[in-house]
Amino acid sequence: MDENTEVKLAEPRFENGQFLLIAGLGGRFTSSTTQGIPALWEKFIPEIGKIPNQKSEVTYGICCNPDGKGGFEYIAGVEISKLDDLPDKYRWVEVLPQRYAVFEHKGALDTLPQTFQYIWKTWLPQSGHQAADAPEFERYSEDFNPKLNTGVLEIWLPLKP
Repeated sequence: MDENTEVKLAEPRFENGQFLLIAGLGGRFTSSTTQGIPALWEKFIPEIGKIPNQKSEVTYGICCNPDGKGGFEYIAGVEISKLDDLPDKYRWVEVLPQRYAVFEHKGALDTLPQTFQYIWKTWLPQSGHQAADAPEFERYSEDFNPKLNTGVLEIWLPLKP
């Protein structure tokens, strides 16, 4: 596949996000080390259903805690109802209510980088919107299956008011 393949996404919908408390496994990454994120998911998948106070099977990939030098924390996780009894091996993050542009990614996970490139380098500059300093996240539906390309994968981009 050509590295420069242009991704065309449907126009996003706009949502007012709700408060989320997400817990899972995390790591620090930069744009040049994001290829390590699938390994983080491989470690996290067996944890689904075992995390105290887990609310559903919907999973989230949260980009948060940027360091100002291109690094950020990525947490593969699920929504929980409270932090009580959360073992130390899990990272957690609060996602505060925020306005979002929500994009639906269609196709294989290996084209996800092109989707992000399109959102940040094409859609955002042309949209008249600005990204907010808040967590950006992927939301994977309960029936999401990366091997079969079934289910829904959404990218929630926080916007400045």
